[in-house]
Amino acid sequence: MSSNENDFTLTPPEAVTAVPQEKAGGLVPVDDAVRTDMAAKAAAYVDGLAALDARSPEFAGKVGEITALGAGEMRSATSQSNRMLERTVRSLPDKGGDAQSKVAGSLVELRRVVEDLDPRDLSANKGRRFLSRLPGGNKLRDHVAKYASAQGTLNKIVGSLRGGQDELRRDNASLQTERVRLWETMGKLQEYVVLTEALDDAVGRHLTGVEATDPAQADTLRADVLFPVRQKHQDLLTQLAVCAQGYLAMDVVRRNNEELIKGVDRAATTTVSALRISVLLASALDNQKKVVEQVNALRGTTEDLIRGNAEMLATQSGEIQRIAADPAVGAETLRTAFQQIYRTLDAIDSYKVQATEAMAVTVENLTSELQHASAYLDRSRKQGALEGGLG
Repeated sequence: MSSNENDFTLTPPEAVTAVPQEKAGGLVPVDDAVRTDMAAKAAAYVDGLAALDARSPEFAGKVGEITALGAGEMRSATSQSNRMLERTVRSLPDKGGDAQSKVAGSLVELRRVVEDLDPRDLSANKGRRFLSRLPGGNKLRDHVAKYASAQGTLNKIVGSLRGGQDELRRDNASLQTERVRLWETMGKLQEYVVLTEALDDAVGRHLTGVEATDPAQADTLRADVLFPVRQKHQDLLTQLAVCAQGYLAMDVVRRNNEELIKGVDRAATTTVSALRISVLLASALDNQKKVVEQVNALRGTTEDLIRGNAEMLATQSGEIQRIAADPAVGAETLRTAFQQIYRTLDAIDSYKVQATEAMAVTVENLTSELQHASAYLDRSRKQGALEGGLG
Protein backbone atom coordinates (compact mmCIF):
# COMPACT_ATOMS: atom_id res chain seq x y z
CA MET A 1 0.00 0.00 0.00
CA SER A 2 1.03 3.58 -0.56
CA SER A 3 3.18 5.17 2.24
CA ASN A 4 1.51 7.30 4.85
CA GLU A 5 1.50 7.92 8.62
CA ASN A 6 -0.45 4.69 9.27
CA ASP A 7 1.97 2.42 7.42
CA PHE A 8 3.06 -0.64 9.39
CA THR A 9 6.81 -0.74 10.08
CA LEU A 10 8.81 -3.72 11.26
CA THR A 11 11.41 -2.71 13.83
CA PRO A 12 14.33 -5.16 13.90
CA PRO A 13 15.98 -6.06 17.20
CA GLU A 14 19.14 -4.22 18.12
CA ALA A 15 22.38 -5.59 16.76
CA VAL A 16 24.36 -7.89 19.03
CA THR A 17 27.22 -6.12 20.74
CA ALA A 18 30.57 -7.72 21.36
CA VAL A 19 30.84 -9.77 24.55
CA PRO A 20 33.96 -8.76 26.54
CA GLN A 21 36.20 -11.63 27.52
CA GLU A 22 36.22 -10.59 31.18
CA LYS A 23 32.41 -10.85 31.30
CA ALA A 24 32.11 -14.12 29.42
CA GLY A 25 32.82 -16.20 32.54
CA GLY A 26 29.58 -15.13 34.22
CA LEU A 27 27.17 -15.56 31.30
CA VAL A 28 26.23 -19.19 31.99
CA PRO A 29 25.16 -19.91 35.56
CA VAL A 30 26.95 -22.71 37.43
CA ASP A 31 25.54 -24.38 40.54
CA ASP A 32 27.38 -23.93 43.81
CA ALA A 33 27.71 -27.71 44.09
CA VAL A 34 29.60 -27.76 40.78
CA ARG A 35 31.87 -24.96 41.94
CA THR A 36 32.61 -26.84 45.17
CA ASP A 37 33.33 -30.02 43.23
CA MET A 38 35.61 -28.15 40.80
CA ALA A 39 37.50 -26.56 43.69
CA ALA A 40 38.02 -30.00 45.26
CA LYS A 41 39.29 -31.44 41.96
CA ALA A 42 41.64 -28.51 41.49
CA ALA A 43 43.08 -28.93 45.00
CA ALA A 44 43.54 -32.67 44.47
CA TYR A 45 45.16 -32.04 41.09
CA VAL A 46 47.64 -29.54 42.55
CA ASP A 47 48.42 -31.84 45.47
CA GLY A 48 49.09 -34.73 43.08
CA LEU A 49 51.18 -32.51 40.84
CA ALA A 50 53.23 -31.23 43.78
CA ALA A 51 54.14 -34.76 44.75
CA LEU A 52 55.81 -35.36 41.37
CA ASP A 53 59.27 -34.43 40.26
CA ALA A 54 59.09 -31.44 37.93
CA ARG A 55 61.63 -33.19 35.63
CA SER A 56 59.68 -36.47 35.38
CA PRO A 57 57.56 -37.58 32.45
CA GLU A 58 54.63 -38.03 34.84
CA PHE A 59 54.81 -34.32 35.73
CA ALA A 60 54.82 -33.33 32.04
CA GLY A 61 51.86 -35.65 31.38
CA LYS A 62 50.01 -34.17 34.34
CA VAL A 63 50.59 -30.65 33.05
CA GLY A 64 49.45 -31.78 29.58
CA GLU A 65 46.01 -32.52 31.06
CA ILE A 66 45.60 -28.80 31.58
CA THR A 67 46.14 -28.17 27.87
CA ALA A 68 43.51 -30.80 27.00
CA LEU A 69 40.81 -29.25 29.22
CA GLY A 70 37.68 -28.48 27.17
CA ALA A 71 39.29 -29.39 23.87
CA GLY A 72 36.28 -31.47 22.76
CA GLU A 73 33.81 -28.71 23.69
CA MET A 74 35.87 -26.12 21.84
CA ARG A 75 35.89 -28.32 18.74
CA SER A 76 32.10 -28.73 19.08
CA ALA A 77 31.69 -24.95 19.30
CA THR A 78 33.88 -24.56 16.22
CA SER A 79 31.74 -27.03 14.24
CA GLN A 80 28.64 -25.08 15.24
CA SER A 81 30.31 -21.87 14.04
CA ASN A 82 31.06 -23.61 10.76
CA ARG A 83 27.38 -24.56 10.37
CA MET A 84 26.38 -20.94 10.98
CA LEU A 85 28.90 -19.86 8.35
CA GLU A 86 27.47 -22.37 5.89
CA ARG A 87 24.01 -20.95 6.61
CA THR A 88 25.34 -17.46 5.85
CA VAL A 89 26.94 -18.63 2.60
CA ARG A 90 23.67 -20.26 1.49
CA SER A 91 21.88 -16.99 2.11
CA LEU A 92 23.95 -15.20 -0.54
CA PRO A 93 21.92 -14.17 -3.63
CA ASP A 94 23.99 -16.29 -6.02
CA LYS A 95 23.35 -19.30 -3.76
CA GLY A 96 19.57 -18.97 -3.90
CA GLY A 97 19.10 -16.67 -0.91
CA ASP A 98 17.68 -17.52 2.48
CA ALA A 99 14.08 -17.40 3.65
CA GLN A 100 14.46 -13.86 4.96
CA SER A 101 15.61 -12.45 1.63
CA LYS A 102 12.88 -14.35 -0.24
CA VAL A 103 10.16 -13.08 2.10
CA ALA A 104 11.56 -9.55 1.95
CA GLY A 105 11.55 -9.67 -1.86
CA SER A 106 7.96 -10.95 -1.92
CA LEU A 107 6.88 -8.18 0.48
CA VAL A 108 8.49 -5.56 -1.77
CA GLU A 109 6.72 -7.04 -4.80
CA LEU A 110 3.41 -7.11 -2.93
CA ARG A 111 3.81 -3.48 -1.93
CA ARG A 112 4.42 -2.48 -5.54
CA VAL A 113 1.31 -4.33 -6.69
CA VAL A 114 -0.80 -2.81 -3.89
CA GLU A 115 0.45 0.71 -4.67
CA ASP A 116 -0.24 0.13 -8.36
CA LEU A 117 -3.79 -1.05 -7.60
CA ASP A 118 -4.55 1.57 -4.95
CA PRO A 119 -7.91 3.09 -6.06
CA ARG A 120 -7.10 6.34 -4.28
CA ASP A 121 -4.78 7.20 -7.19
CA LEU A 122 -7.71 7.29 -9.62
CA SER A 123 -8.69 10.85 -8.69
CA ALA A 124 -5.10 12.05 -9.03
CA ASN A 125 -4.77 10.63 -12.55
CA LYS A 126 -5.81 13.80 -14.36
CA GLY A 127 -4.02 12.94 -17.57
CA ARG A 128 -6.66 10.40 -18.53
CA ARG A 129 -9.68 12.57 -17.75
CA PHE A 130 -10.35 13.02 -21.46
CA LEU A 131 -10.21 9.25 -22.02
CA SER A 132 -12.78 8.73 -19.29
CA ARG A 133 -15.29 10.65 -21.38
CA LEU A 134 -14.90 8.33 -24.33
CA PRO A 135 -17.10 5.22 -24.72
CA GLY A 136 -15.59 2.45 -22.65
CA GLY A 137 -13.22 4.90 -20.95
CA ASN A 138 -14.49 4.52 -17.36
CA LYS A 139 -11.40 4.63 -15.13
CA LEU A 140 -12.94 2.67 -12.30
CA ARG A 141 -14.08 -0.09 -14.61
CA ASP A 142 -10.59 -0.25 -16.09
CA HIS A 143 -9.15 -0.33 -12.56
CA VAL A 144 -11.42 -3.24 -11.55
CA ALA A 145 -10.40 -5.08 -14.70
CA LYS A 146 -6.77 -4.38 -13.87
CA TYR A 147 -7.30 -5.73 -10.37
CA ALA A 148 -8.94 -8.85 -11.78
CA SER A 149 -6.02 -9.41 -14.15
CA ALA A 150 -3.62 -8.95 -11.22
CA GLN A 151 -5.28 -11.69 -9.17
CA GLY A 152 -2.88 -14.26 -10.54
CA THR A 153 0.09 -12.13 -9.55
CA LEU A 154 -1.37 -11.53 -6.09
CA ASN A 155 -2.03 -15.21 -5.57
CA LYS A 156 1.50 -16.00 -6.68
CA ILE A 157 2.96 -13.45 -4.27
CA VAL A 158 0.81 -14.73 -1.39
CA GLY A 159 1.87 -18.29 -2.19
CA SER A 160 5.51 -17.21 -2.21
CA LEU A 161 5.00 -15.45 1.13
CA ARG A 162 3.42 -18.53 2.64
CA GLY A 163 6.26 -20.67 1.34
CA GLY A 164 8.81 -18.25 2.77
CA GLN A 165 6.90 -18.27 6.04
CA ASP A 166 7.22 -22.07 6.23
CA GLU A 167 10.93 -21.75 5.50
CA LEU A 168 11.25 -19.20 8.29
CA ARG A 169 9.54 -21.57 10.71
CA ARG A 170 11.89 -24.39 9.70
CA ASP A 171 14.80 -21.98 9.99
CA ASN A 172 13.71 -21.02 13.50
CA ALA A 173 13.35 -24.67 14.47
CA SER A 174 16.89 -25.32 13.21
CA LEU A 175 18.16 -22.24 15.03
CA GLN A 176 16.50 -23.38 18.22
CA THR A 177 18.23 -26.75 17.95
CA GLU A 178 21.57 -25.04 17.34
CA ARG A 179 21.00 -22.73 20.31
CA VAL A 180 20.20 -25.66 22.59
CA ARG A 181 23.39 -27.42 21.51
CA LEU A 182 25.42 -24.25 21.83
CA TRP A 183 24.00 -23.59 25.29
CA GLU A 184 25.00 -27.07 26.38
CA THR A 185 28.50 -26.48 25.00
CA MET A 186 28.66 -23.13 26.76
CA GLY A 187 27.62 -24.82 30.01
CA LYS A 188 30.47 -27.29 29.73
CA LEU A 189 32.93 -24.54 28.80
CA GLN A 190 31.74 -22.57 31.80
CA GLU A 191 32.49 -25.55 34.05
CA TYR A 192 36.01 -25.70 32.63
CA VAL A 193 36.33 -21.95 33.24
CA VAL A 194 35.37 -22.55 36.86
CA LEU A 195 37.88 -25.41 37.01
CA THR A 196 40.72 -23.29 35.63
CA GLU A 197 39.85 -20.52 38.08
CA ALA A 198 40.01 -23.06 40.87
CA LEU A 199 43.31 -24.38 39.52
CA ASP A 200 44.66 -20.83 39.38
CA ASP A 201 43.70 -20.30 43.02
CA ALA A 202 45.06 -23.68 44.12
CA VAL A 203 48.35 -23.17 42.29
CA GLY A 204 48.64 -19.68 43.75
CA ARG A 205 48.13 -20.94 47.28
CA HIS A 206 50.65 -23.75 46.71
CA LEU A 207 53.19 -21.27 45.31
CA THR A 208 52.84 -19.11 48.41
CA GLY A 209 53.93 -22.04 50.59
CA VAL A 210 56.68 -23.27 48.26
CA GLU A 211 58.23 -19.89 47.56
CA ALA A 212 59.29 -19.49 51.17
CA THR A 213 61.20 -22.78 51.22
CA ASP A 214 62.23 -23.38 47.58
CA PRO A 215 62.14 -20.31 45.31
CA ALA A 216 63.53 -22.27 42.37
CA GLN A 217 60.68 -24.78 42.48
CA ALA A 218 58.25 -21.93 42.79
CA ASP A 219 59.59 -20.39 39.58
CA THR A 220 59.32 -23.78 37.87
CA LEU A 221 55.71 -24.16 38.96
CA ARG A 222 54.90 -20.66 37.69
CA ALA A 223 56.43 -21.42 34.30
CA ASP A 224 55.26 -25.00 33.84
CA VAL A 225 51.91 -25.00 35.72
CA LEU A 226 50.51 -21.54 36.37
CA PHE A 227 51.28 -20.32 32.85
CA PRO A 228 49.34 -23.14 31.05
CA VAL A 229 46.53 -22.86 33.62
CA ARG A 230 46.05 -19.16 32.95
CA GLN A 231 46.56 -19.67 29.23
CA LYS A 232 43.82 -22.32 29.18
CA HIS A 233 41.64 -20.07 31.32
CA GLN A 234 42.07 -17.28 28.79
CA ASP A 235 41.38 -19.59 25.83
CA LEU A 236 38.24 -20.93 27.49
CA LEU A 237 36.98 -17.43 28.24
CA THR A 238 37.66 -16.37 24.65
CA GLN A 239 35.82 -19.37 23.25
CA LEU A 240 32.97 -18.80 25.69
CA ALA A 241 32.72 -15.15 24.59
CA VAL A 242 32.60 -16.23 20.94
CA CYS A 243 29.92 -18.82 21.73
CA ALA A 244 27.91 -16.22 23.66
CA GLN A 245 28.16 -13.87 20.69
CA GLY A 246 26.88 -16.59 18.37
CA TYR A 247 24.12 -17.52 20.82
CA LEU A 248 22.90 -13.92 20.99
CA ALA A 249 23.20 -13.54 17.20
CA MET A 250 21.04 -16.61 16.64
CA ASP A 251 18.49 -15.14 19.06
CA VAL A 252 18.41 -11.93 17.01
CA VAL A 253 17.92 -13.94 13.82
CA ARG A 254 15.18 -15.97 15.49
CA ARG A 255 13.32 -12.86 16.63
CA ASN A 256 13.71 -11.32 13.18
CA ASN A 257 12.24 -14.45 11.67
CA GLU A 258 9.31 -14.32 14.10
CA GLU A 259 8.62 -10.72 13.14
CA LEU A 260 8.81 -11.66 9.47
CA ILE A 261 6.38 -14.51 10.07
CA LYS A 262 3.97 -12.06 11.69
CA GLY A 263 4.55 -9.61 8.86
CA VAL A 264 3.75 -12.31 6.30
CA ASP A 265 0.49 -13.04 8.14
CA ARG A 266 -0.42 -9.36 8.04
CA ALA A 267 0.54 -9.02 4.39
CA ALA A 268 -1.23 -12.21 3.26
CA THR A 269 -4.40 -11.44 5.21
CA THR A 270 -4.80 -7.82 6.25
CA THR A 271 -3.05 -6.11 3.33
CA VAL A 272 -4.62 -8.26 0.61
CA SER A 273 -8.05 -8.05 2.27
CA ALA A 274 -7.68 -4.29 2.62
CA LEU A 275 -6.84 -4.06 -1.09
CA ARG A 276 -9.88 -6.14 -2.05
CA ILE A 277 -12.16 -4.13 0.25
CA SER A 278 -10.68 -0.91 -1.14
CA VAL A 279 -11.48 -1.96 -4.71
CA LEU A 280 -14.97 -3.05 -3.64
CA LEU A 281 -15.59 0.23 -1.82
CA ALA A 282 -14.26 2.23 -4.75
CA SER A 283 -16.71 0.47 -7.06
CA ALA A 284 -19.60 0.89 -4.61
CA LEU A 285 -18.77 4.53 -3.92
CA ASP A 286 -18.51 5.23 -7.64
CA ASN A 287 -21.99 3.79 -8.15
CA GLN A 288 -23.23 5.78 -5.17
CA LYS A 289 -21.64 8.89 -6.66
CA LYS A 290 -23.55 8.32 -9.89
CA VAL A 291 -26.80 7.86 -7.95
CA VAL A 292 -26.12 10.99 -5.91
CA GLU A 293 -25.42 12.95 -9.09
CA GLN A 294 -28.70 11.76 -10.62
CA VAL A 295 -30.57 12.50 -7.38
CA ASN A 296 -29.05 15.98 -7.29
CA ALA A 297 -29.93 16.53 -10.94
CA LEU A 298 -33.48 15.31 -10.34
CA ARG A 299 -33.73 17.45 -7.25
CA GLY A 300 -32.60 20.46 -9.28
CA THR A 301 -35.23 19.71 -11.91
CA THR A 302 -37.88 19.30 -9.23
CA GLU A 303 -36.84 22.55 -7.60
CA ASP A 304 -37.04 24.31 -10.96
CA LEU A 305 -40.55 22.88 -11.51
CA ILE A 306 -41.69 23.88 -8.06
CA ARG A 307 -40.14 27.32 -8.42
CA GLY A 308 -41.79 27.76 -11.84
CA ASN A 309 -45.15 26.59 -10.53
CA ALA A 310 -44.86 28.95 -7.60
CA GLU A 311 -44.01 31.84 -9.89
CA MET A 312 -46.91 30.99 -12.22
CA LEU A 313 -49.27 30.64 -9.29
CA ALA A 314 -48.13 33.92 -7.80
CA THR A 315 -48.47 35.73 -11.13
CA GLN A 316 -51.85 34.24 -11.97
CA SER A 317 -53.18 34.66 -8.44
CA GLY A 318 -52.23 38.33 -8.51
CA GLU A 319 -53.92 38.73 -11.88
CA ILE A 320 -57.02 36.98 -10.58
CA GLN A 321 -57.09 39.20 -7.50
CA ARG A 322 -56.65 42.25 -9.69
CA ILE A 323 -59.46 41.13 -11.96
CA ALA A 324 -61.63 40.37 -8.94
CA ALA A 325 -60.94 43.80 -7.48
CA ASP A 326 -61.48 45.72 -10.72
CA PRO A 327 -65.00 46.10 -12.32
CA ALA A 328 -65.85 44.39 -15.57
CA VAL A 329 -65.78 47.78 -17.38
CA GLY A 330 -63.42 50.48 -16.40
CA ALA A 331 -64.79 53.51 -14.56
CA GLU A 332 -63.29 55.90 -17.09
CA THR A 333 -64.92 54.01 -19.91
CA LEU A 334 -68.28 54.11 -18.18
CA ARG A 335 -67.88 57.84 -17.46
CA THR A 336 -67.00 58.52 -21.07
CA ALA A 337 -69.95 56.42 -22.26
CA PHE A 338 -72.35 58.21 -19.97
CA GLN A 339 -71.03 61.57 -21.11
CA GLN A 340 -71.65 60.50 -24.66
CA ILE A 341 -75.17 59.40 -23.78
CA TYR A 342 -75.78 62.64 -21.98
CA ARG A 343 -74.64 64.62 -25.01
CA THR A 344 -76.83 62.49 -27.26
CA LEU A 345 -79.88 63.03 -25.06
CA ASP A 346 -79.22 66.75 -24.97
CA ALA A 347 -78.88 66.76 -28.75
CA ILE A 348 -82.16 64.88 -29.09
CA ASP A 349 -83.90 67.30 -26.79
CA SER A 350 -82.53 70.27 -28.75
CA TYR A 351 -83.59 68.62 -31.99
CA LYS A 352 -87.10 68.02 -30.74
CA VAL A 353 -87.45 71.63 -29.66
CA GLN A 354 -86.24 72.88 -33.02
CA ALA A 355 -88.29 70.27 -34.88
CA THR A 356 -91.43 71.24 -33.00
CA GLU A 357 -91.11 74.83 -34.15
CA ALA A 358 -90.32 73.70 -37.68
CA MET A 359 -93.28 71.33 -37.70
CA ALA A 360 -95.56 74.14 -36.51
CA VAL A 361 -94.42 76.29 -39.43
CA THR A 362 -94.80 73.35 -41.77
CA VAL A 363 -98.33 72.65 -40.52
CA GLU A 364 -99.26 76.26 -40.89
CA ASN A 365 -97.82 76.34 -44.38
CA LEU A 366 -99.48 73.08 -45.33
CA THR A 367 -102.79 74.23 -43.95
CA SER A 368 -102.53 77.44 -45.93
CA GLU A 369 -101.59 75.58 -49.05
CA LEU A 370 -104.39 73.08 -48.58
CA GLN A 371 -106.89 75.84 -48.19
CA HIS A 372 -105.56 77.47 -51.31
CA ALA A 373 -105.57 74.16 -53.15
CA SER A 374 -109.11 73.29 -52.12
CA ALA A 375 -110.52 75.99 -54.43
CA TYR A 376 -108.64 74.48 -57.31
CA LEU A 377 -109.73 71.01 -56.35
CA ASP A 378 -113.38 72.04 -56.17
CA ARG A 379 -113.22 73.81 -59.54
CA SER A 380 -111.52 70.86 -61.09
CA ARG A 381 -114.11 68.46 -59.72
CA LYS A 382 -116.95 70.55 -61.00
CA GLN A 383 -115.37 70.83 -64.45
CA GLY A 384 -114.98 67.12 -64.66
CA ALA A 385 -118.55 66.51 -63.81
CA LEU A 386 -119.71 68.75 -66.60
CA GLU A 387 -117.57 67.08 -69.14
CA GLY A 388 -118.88 63.72 -68.14
CA GLY A 389 -122.48 64.67 -68.49
CA LEU A 390 -122.04 65.88 -71.94
CA GLY A 391 -120.60 62.74 -73.15
